[in-house]
Order: sequence, then structure tokens, then C-alpha cells
Amino acid sequence: MRPNRKSSHIAARLSHVLTGLLVIAGLVAVARFLPRETAADVTGHARVIDGDSLHVGTYEIRLVGLDAPELSQECRQDGKSWPCGRNARDVLRTMTRDRQVSCRIDGYDRYGRALAKCRTGSIDINETLVREGWAVAYGDYDIAEARAAAEHKGIWRGEFDRPRDHRAGRGIYGWITGFDWPWK
Repeated sequence: MRPNRKSSHIAARLSHVLTGLLVIAGLVAVARFLPRETAADVTGHARVIDGDSLHVGTYEIRLVGLDAPELSQECRQDGKSWPCGRNARDVLRTMTRDRQVSCRIDGYDRYGRALAKCRTGSIDINETLVREGWAVAYGDYDIAEARAAAEHKGIWRGEFDRPRDHRAGRGIYGWITGFDWPWK
């Protein structure tokens, strides 16, 4: 018995369509893992987002090697809360206000933000934030963090949750209750 020409034709077309879709899916998957082209330098005036993120030109930049308190994060000193996240943002604003900011982009994070070390003139913004106690070291700047902690600067003047613990809901309240808050 001979196969129907029409069903043969449909099967061949379906095979071509499926092959094409598989090729496209493969290319998309490969492209996702290819390194993005990085700009050597980005310079301009900064618009501060929070204590470790800013916009320079068309780039949203995450300062690499540190982690600042979340904008909504509170710290404690002498039993009282204070807005350490907003204070960290304000310090970064003061450092960059009316100054040219130059950033060296090292790569991109999973959210598409450029990861960079930035400067204003001769001041290393990343290191200064950690050294003055407005961020913790996150892969870099361990000596600067130790200095800030020893001198009780910035967030080190009292108690605080590490920003990553705060984001995960594992701050002081998360550890007490053992519950990860879903909205963090």
C-alpha cells in the first residue's frame, strides 16, 4: 500500500518546521550564554538608585565587590532603628553629585545591569563606600570592611543584617521565626 501523497507532503512540511524551530531554540540558548561585549569605560554624571546602584549614561550599573543595605533596610543602634539603606544611598549621592563618574565595566549580572568599579576623579567609589562603612565587602574590599568595622563607621556603629540576609528575609526576624518572608 502506497502512502498518501498529501499526508507525505504534510509530514515533510511539519518536519521542516520542527527542524527550523529547534535550530532557532538552539541559537537562542547559545546566545544566552555568550559573553556580552563590555564597554571599557563609561563616563558621565550619575543618577543614584540606591547605595550600590546608579545610572551613568544609558547604563544601569551595580557597583561590583560590595553590597550596600537595601533602600528600605533599617539598622539598629542603642536599641533604636535608623534608615541605613537611605543613608547609604545619600552617601553615594553626595560622592557623585556634580562630578563626572567614570566606570570600568567588568561584566553583567543576571538582571542585565553592568557590573563596574567606578571613580570620581581619584576617589575609588566602591572602596570608599566599604571603607566608610556604607557597604559590606562582597568578593573584594575585605581590608576596607575590617577597617570600617574596627572604627565603627557607618552601619558598623550598631547592629545590622547583611544586605543579602535582609533580601532573603533571613535577617534578625527571619532567624528568630525561621520564616523566609515571601515579599523580600
